[in-house]
Formats: sequence, C-alpha cells, structure tokens
Amino acid sequence: MVYPDFSMIAPQIILIAMALILPGVYFLLKDEKVLAGLSMVAILAAIGSTAYMMYEQMYGDFAGIFRFDQFSALLILLFLAVVFLVVLTSLKHVERDKHHAEYYSLLLGATAGMMFVASATDLIAIFIGVELTSITSYALVAFRKNDPRAAEASVKYLIIGGLSTALSLYGFSLLYGVTGSTNLVDIGAAISAAPSGMLLVSVAAMMAGLGFKISAVPFHMWAPDVYEGASTPITTFLAVGSKKMGFVALFKVFLVCFVLGQAVMVSEIQMAFAVLAAITMTVGNVVAISQTNIKRMLAYSSISQAGYLMIVLAVGTEYALAAGIFHMITHVFMKGGAFIVVAALCYAALGEHINDYKGLAKRAPLVAFAMMLFLFSLAGIPPLAGFVSKFVLFSSAISEPGAAASMQWVWLVLIAVINSAISLYYYARVVKYMYIEEGESKEPISLPWTYALAIGICVLAVVVIGIYPEPVISACEAAAAALMS
Repeated sequence: MVYPDFSMIAPQIILIAMALILPGVYFLLKDEKVLAGLSMVAILAAIGSTAYMMYEQMYGDFAGIFRFDQFSALLILLFLAVVFLVVLTSLKHVERDKHHAEYYSLLLGATAGMMFVASATDLIAIFIGVELTSITSYALVAFRKNDPRAAEASVKYLIIGGLSTALSLYGFSLLYGVTGSTNLVDIGAAISAAPSGMLLVSVAAMMAGLGFKISAVPFHMWAPDVYEGASTPITTFLAVGSKKMGFVALFKVFLVCFVLGQAVMVSEIQMAFAVLAAITMTVGNVVAISQTNIKRMLAYSSISQAGYLMIVLAVGTEYALAAGIFHMITHVFMKGGAFIVVAALCYAALGEHINDYKGLAKRAPLVAFAMMLFLFSLAGIPPLAGFVSKFVLFSSAISEPGAAASMQWVWLVLIAVINSAISLYYYARVVKYMYIEEGESKEPISLPWTYALAIGICVLAVVVIGIYPEPVISACEAAAAALMS
C-alpha cells in the first residue's frame, strides 16, 4: 500500500497541530503569554519547514489534491508572514479579553485554510480550504462578543459569507457537471468541449461567490462594516490575508481551468474581469475620499487594490500572474503596516477617526513617519514597494519581456493609473493631518515593543523591496511559471 507523502503538507500540519494543542496548554498553565509564544513557535517552524523544502526542492503531490511547488511555497510563506504580524500585534491588543487560547487557535486554523488553498489542485480541496478560513474568520470577527460593532459586523459577514459559499459551491458543482472532474488540470483539458450555456452559469456563480471573498464591486458591501467592527488585528488579517486567499482561488480556477484550457468563452470571461476591475478600483477610490473613519477609508482602499489585482484575471498571462503575486506581497506589508499602525494607536487610546491623527508627527514621530511610508507606498510613490509593484502590474497588461506590446488593455491601464492618482488625495489627507494640522493633545505616545517590531518589519519590507525588487520578482516569476505550466 502506498501512503501519501505527508511532508508535502507539513507546514499546514504544524499549524493545525498547534491550534489543537493550545486550548489544553491554557487549561494547564493559565498563562496567556505562553499561548502567543507557542503560536509564534508554530509559525516559525512552518516557515522553516517551507523554506527548507524550497531549498531542497522537495516538490511533489499529496494524495492528488495538494501540490507543493514554487507557487504554493511562495504563497504559504506569504500567509505565514501575515499571521506572524497579526500574532505579534495581538499580544497586547487582546490582553484585556478572554478566551485567548481560542483566539490563537482560530488564527492558526484560518491560516492553515489559506495554505491549503495555495497548494490545492482540486475544486473540493479549494472549497474546504476557503471554508476553513471563512468559518474561523466569522468567529474571529465576533471575538469581542460584548462589542455591538463586532456583533453587527460578524452577523453581516456570516450572512454574506454564507451566500458567497452557496454561489461558489454551485459554480464548482456545475463545472464538475460539464467536465466530469474536480481536478483543475483535468477540467482544463475537458473544458474546451463543455456546453457554453452551462459554463456561463458556472462562471457567473463562481465570479460572484469568490468576488465576495476579494470584495470586488458589486460584492463589496460587507468589507467596510466588517473592517470597522472587527478588532484591528483581525481587520489586518482579513485585509491582507483572507483576501489574498480569494485571489489565489480565482487564479487557480480561472487561469488553470479556463485560460490554459482555452475555453470557448475565455475572451468574454477576461473582458468581464476587466470591466469588474475597472469598476472595483474606481468605486473603492472614489468612496474612500468621503470616509472619516480611517479603518473604513483603508477598507475602501483595499477594495480598490482588489480592482488592481483583477487585472491579472483580465490579462491572463504568466507575466501578469507574476506581477499580481508581486503586488500581493508588497500589499501585505504596506496595507498590513497601515492597519498595524491603526491598531497600535487604538491601543494607545488615540481613536479611529482621521481627525484623531492631527499632530501625530509631534506625539509619535516614528509612527507617523511609518504611516506616511505605508500610505505613499499604497498610492504608488517611488521609490517604495508599492510603486514598483504597481508599475510591474500595470505594465504587464500591455507588454511583457520578449513580446510585442498589446493595445487591448490600454484603456484598463489608463483607468488604473487615474485611480492611483485619485488615491493619493485621501492618503495625502492623512499625512497632512499628521504633519501639518495641530492636535488637541501634545502628550507623547509610547507603544509596546510588539507593535514597534511589527511596524519596523513592514517599513523595512516596503523600503527594501522598493529599492531592490529583483529577488522578489524572480521568485514571483518562478511561482507563476509553476502554476501556468
């Protein structure tokens, strides 16, 4: 009897094992700091095992439903980086709360679900990974059950998430029905002969279902309320972790099955994604201008970033996928860093309204400087990471190395560039409040070392990737080649 090679899912096993152990550890020791420490140990062990497997090129399949390759390895490392930052910031943020063991177990379980999606080669495996992350995320949003905003956000998230699940599963079932397989490669091989009518319904259901996960317009209505109502570390996790999982699922389903499979309606699907991308980035940026709560402003900014990443699905080339992965990496640190600053200032009782940031440069100069870097990077100001990733992403729509320029998506790139210019307005407004406006208080703000370390990691990544992006771009190109081969 041939047993599956469990080493191919070793990072996921490490996180799930620790998630199951933590409640028992807390029952015995009653020490909250031990829980955060053990969570960090599990995350670092998963990072180490993934890096070792990459170094030794230990690529392969597990039971025919998961595959460890350059694509899954890079995305697994990205998700582990997200949860590392979230656990680091959670140490102080949840110290006044109860049920710490459950909190960290849910975080590790949600991350394991994202990692399963990254390595999945089967529709059922993708669905299970997405739902593992979704269900744990519902509980994390409602973690502070006595907070009315958290309760309201969790109910909205649960209801809309349930609809998203139903639509995704319906689309997957139709795709299975017309191709006779749940394996992505097999679907790609059979999809060219599938009936176009049923395929159209399947595509519409999957676009709507997974569109909720990435908060694409018009499926975005949950994001601002959930981001505002959840505790800020969980908002960070949803904005830079869960949303990336949704894009990974979309990349696997539409690029592998439809683009590589040369479906009869692939050009129409790509045009639909292009239109959705243009609408999403425009709505996100325009509505963000009027926001007075910084978490809601960053939520609409995150919606606009989803529009930028949907360019990958419109273009559908290997180079565009590499550019999209690169932008996902930079987005983790610039958007994640911005939310961590918000979490740190909330811990210091500053408040969540943009007006509360007046005079911040005098009260916490390093924090204000970090926030300025993150916001300018999100706007695409050189030489920060956001500028490089946006340049590579936008340029991938009209040209790629060794190929002639294409004019098909020039209009989409033009809309993206205009939207980047619009975003600079509301990002610069926050910087203006921090550096020019006078605040009511001038008392210095001091932050715990955990927040300072998390912010420092994000600042370092935003600056270093912006100045020297070649190694990261090369890793993204290898990952894209692994998925599209």
